[in-house]
Amino acid sequence: MNFATPPDSTRRSLKADWSARDLAVLWHPCTQMRDHADLDGARVPLTPIARGEGAWLVDHDGGRYLDAVSSWWTNLFGHANPRIAAAVKDQLDKLEHVIFAGFSHEPGILLAEELLRIAPKGLARVFYGDNGSSAIEIALKMSFHYWRNLGRAGKTRFVALSGGYHGETLGALTVTDVPLYRATYAPLLGDPIFVASPDCYEREPGEDWQAHALRRLADMRAALERHAHEVSAVIVEPLVQCAGGMRMYHAAWLAGLRRLCDEFEVHLIADEIAVGFGRTGTLFACEQANITPDFLCLSKGITGGFLPFSAVLTSASVYDAFYAEYAAGKAFLHSHSYTGNALACRAALETLAIFRDEPVIERNRALAQRLHERLAPLADHTHVAEVRQTGMIAAVELVRDKATRTPFASAERRGLRAYRHALAQGVLLRPLGDVVYFMPPYVITPDEIDFMVEVAARSIDAAVAS
Repeated sequence: MNFATPPDSTRRSLKADWSARDLAVLWHPCTQMRDHADLDGARVPLTPIARGEGAWLVDHDGGRYLDAVSSWWTNLFGHANPRIAAAVKDQLDKLEHVIFAGFSHEPGILLAEELLRIAPKGLARVFYGDNGSSAIEIALKMSFHYWRNLGRAGKTRFVALSGGYHGETLGALTVTDVPLYRATYAPLLGDPIFVASPDCYEREPGEDWQAHALRRLADMRAALERHAHEVSAVIVEPLVQCAGGMRMYHAAWLAGLRRLCDEFEVHLIADEIAVGFGRTGTLFACEQANITPDFLCLSKGITGGFLPFSAVLTSASVYDAFYAEYAAGKAFLHSHSYTGNALACRAALETLAIFRDEPVIERNRALAQRLHERLAPLADHTHVAEVRQTGMIAAVELVRDKATRTPFASAERRGLRAYRHALAQGVLLRPLGDVVYFMPPYVITPDEIDFMVEVAARSIDAAVAS
């Protein structure tokens, strides 16, 4: 089975031309740009894309790549989805943007109404932002400001999880526990309280996910017993810690966290930027624990991958703490020039309409089962410590020694080897260190899943070879 189309070598390479022009002027995110230079025989290819078609990306020479990572987890219903594209085109002829302070518009209002209709019960207000990091900044500031407005200004700190990731603006980075970021930017960051993650990769031999999760709640209780008087909120990624290596945990821990937050009077911020909108098997990951957070942060898939946008949903009680006479000085202080952008709101509305009109979650469950079945043989691989999955998110943890789970030295860049091999075979993987993961668009077919896993398996073999 080979879905990929090799480039036409009989004509001048437009891909190479565009790549050269890019490297002359651009600086790409999360990239050591020297990797793209043709040095040491280990060049990482830069791949300019001409168009997208469903789950596929097509380069300027006709090469095709299955987008196994949904273009950084944003794309839900395929590239150039005709429904979302038509909605955005229609909105272009009506209103592209208007200041959202003192003004409003139909797409923004309708979107807020729909988000509150489908979100966990008890959320009552929507505040728009520009991207995922912005949503986190909004939630952190809003939580702190809430307590300040209630006369509890000493609640200035946040509790976060080891291995968690919440974005790369300074506030979001403060509650992120990725060692490279913290080591580099430590002088600029705040003073969070990190608690051990319920990550089930760390469970004891013979211990199931739920038992491990419940045991790990003791760490959170101890932290809140000691620090609740100075803590504004606990922030977590529900069920899957994505950028931290696709580490996963049981919903029982999330349910227990909600109880602890209530007991100790601290807010719960649910960062569903990556895991929301069907990724974990339910529309929102929080549903699997039957909880409502105080703040629900959404982005990435909210517009189906078309436009940058985010939203923070919160409760009426939080909103009421800011509702006062102007002279009281209680208004929330946060804005972005493109807050409530009409085009993005319209894209988001159409994305949610697809969920409403089609059996998306049911289809995803069948696709997730196919992915599970195809990945299962990798659990026996000599250099695979674990194959794990939550809904449409799956991950394969590569290690040097399976018995001891000893990792490869990071300098060996085994994950990068897998990336390069898969790209040459027509699949876009972007491993997190030595974790090869899958988060494909929901329009992927069973046959495409088979192809994706076959290429990934060969790429893993190539990556771990001496």
